[in-house]
Amino acid sequence: MPKKERKREGPMPVTGAGLIRFFEEEIHGVKVKPVYVIISCMILITSVILAHLLLG
Repeated sequence: MPKKERKREGPMPVTGAGLIRFFEEEIHGVKVKPVYVIISCMILITSVILAHLLLG
């Protein structure tokens, strides 16, 4: 197909073949705010460091 004809037709549509699409539907489960996850990680890290210092 000549270049002039391709330009007139427009671009081909983008397909999602082979790609995984995340978050298309609502997933039921526990929902936790990111702030709570960060705080719990900080508490866990602190407790591990304290346990290492006090018991080790």
